[in-house]
Formats: sequence, C-alpha cells, structure tokens
Amino acid sequence: MAFFVALRSRLVPRLLKLRCLRTSRLLSTEAASSSKAAPGLSHSLLSDLHHQLPRPEAALAKERKGLKFLSNVFIWALTGATAAVGYTSYAYTLDEVNQKTKAFRESAFKTTQQPSLHSSGIHKYQAMLYSAAFKVPARAIDMYLELREAVEEQVKGFAEPLSEKLLPDMHPAEQNVIYTLVLDLNETLLYTDWKRERGWRTFKRPGVDAFLEHLSKFYEIVLYSDQMDAYVLPVCEKLDPNYYIRYRLARNATKYENGKRYRDLSKLNRDPKRILYISGNAFDTSLQPENCVPIKPYKLESDDTALVDLIPFLEYVARNNPADIRPVLASYERKDVAKEFLERSIEYQKRMQGQRQGRLWRR
Repeated sequence: MAFFVALRSRLVPRLLKLRCLRTSRLLSTEAASSSKAAPGLSHSLLSDLHHQLPRPEAALAKERKGLKFLSNVFIWALTGATAAVGYTSYAYTLDEVNQKTKAFRESAFKTTQQPSLHSSGIHKYQAMLYSAAFKVPARAIDMYLELREAVEEQVKGFAEPLSEKLLPDMHPAEQNVIYTLVLDLNETLLYTDWKRERGWRTFKRPGVDAFLEHLSKFYEIVLYSDQMDAYVLPVCEKLDPNYYIRYRLARNATKYENGKRYRDLSKLNRDPKRILYISGNAFDTSLQPENCVPIKPYKLESDDTALVDLIPFLEYVARNNPADIRPVLASYERKDVAKEFLERSIEYQKRMQGQRQGRLWRR
C-alpha cells in the first residue's frame, strides 16, 4: 500500500500541472510510511497545491504581456527599417547607393576570419557573431539593390516613352525645308467640360479649322497629348477629319516624371532646331522649354482668337526658314508671341517707312 501512496503522490502534481496549462510548479511531497496516513496525505497534497499553484489568469496575462512587448519591438523595428529604405530610395539613386555601400559589402566577405580547430567554444561563438554582424547587413543591402533594380526596370517601362523614335524618318525632300509644329490638345485646340445635367462635352477652339488648314501647307503638324489613346484618337477624328495633322501621339509617348506627364521632344526623331511646341501650358508640360511657343489656355471664351493671332508669326517663320528656331523663341522671353510679333512688325514697318521717306527727300 505504501508503494501506491507514493505513486499517487507523484502523479497528482503532474495531472494538475497539465490541467493548469503547464503554468503551475511541481510540488515536492513526501510519501507516507503507512497505510493509515493515506487519507490525510491526499488531503494535504490538494490543500498545498491550492495555495502554491499560481492562478491561470495571472500566468496568461503575464504571457500576453511578454508577447505584446515582442510584437511592439518587431513593429518598431519593421517601421524603422521601412523608413530607412524609403529615405534611401528617395534621397539616393540606385547607382549612388551601390557606390556608397560597395566598400562595406566587399569588406564584409573578405575580413571575416574562420575560427581554427583548436579554438575554444567562446572564440568560435565570438567569430560567428562577428561574421554575422558584417555579412547579414551586406546581404540585406545586396537584396535591396537587386529588388530596387527590378522595380525601377518595371517603372521605367511605364514612365519612359514607348520608343526612342516616336515618329518615322522625315522624307529627304522635306528635311531642312519644313519645320515640325507640335500641338497640345486640351486647352490648346479644344476644351473638355463636365456638368451634372449633361456629363462630359468637348468644345472646339475658335479658329482651329482655319489654323490647321493654313499651316499644314508650311509645317509637318504633330499632335502630342498626355491623354489616353482611347480619348485622343476618336477626338482627333472629329477635330481633324481632313487629316491636316500627320501624326497623333498620346500618353504612352510621354515621359512620367515627378508625378507629371511631360512631352519629350527629343524623342520625336526630328532636328531640335526645327521644332516648335504650342500649348496652353507649354513650359509646364515640355522637357525642352527652348522649343516652346506659349499660347493662352482656352477656357470656353467665346471671343478667343489666340490660334488665328498666331498664324502670322508661324507663317513668317516658315517663309524665312531660320537655321535654328530656338534663339528666335528665346528673344520673346516667354511673352505672348502673337502680340509681341505684331508689335515688332508695326515697329519694323514704321522704321522701313521712315527710311523710304528719307530716300525720297535725298532725291
């Protein structure tokens, strides 16, 4: 009987430990020497366990507190790493990061020393920690560079124009003879408006028909918009049914930079000396401001004559055929070209008239 009492005294704490989700402590008890003490022993064991075992709620609360601390540490570490990666991606280019970290990454794999066979366990552990302190950051930087390069390659496919040559080669007979007139669409040739009662509507700018018909005799006209093909092509069919516009370029031909779409005139496969870009927002939408001809943005004004007013200047350029249009445009200093050209023409006529009168008096 003493054997069973001793066996019982060892099993009871183990069973209670499992019931308390392994959070109670094992109790050390002494086995009774006789069968008469068995009932009292059983009672004392249960009473001792009742006072010594911790409450399950307290143990769970302590465990949750530890897990919460670890999760907070992980979240803060992840936030810090994300902030560091974000700042690095914003402040430095891929090549700059590669150059700044190249020396560290190379030294991380060269300076690590392997412990000898006769080294103690402590020395081996120290060598392992030293190696990890250099190799882990170096591998993390390598992974970052590879991932960023892959992402930038994908972004480049959407940000860059679809081709290095957006237009086919100009006919040899037209080279150095005619200029390329690049036109924006919205607020330049038309205006798109939305109202609740009728939805979207597109309005043609006054004088656009005469503008296109007349200047198509002197220029290679190209439409260059930042809108989608699904919008540009149908609109152009109604805007220009006679196809005075030779080529029509949409959003996939623009360059995405700093959250905006820009016209990159260098991709047109044309001589930059012979390109004029007309837009209501010319200097804000082109990467080549030296080729820009600003015009008043069209906002549904009924008395708008900006396109017609610009015809004399453009015809004068086409007839006189300057070798480089960029110095000519620079002389207008971003002013209203049509108005400034008219004033210069009047001044020139007055000057020429005065010279003629002087010649008559000399005779």
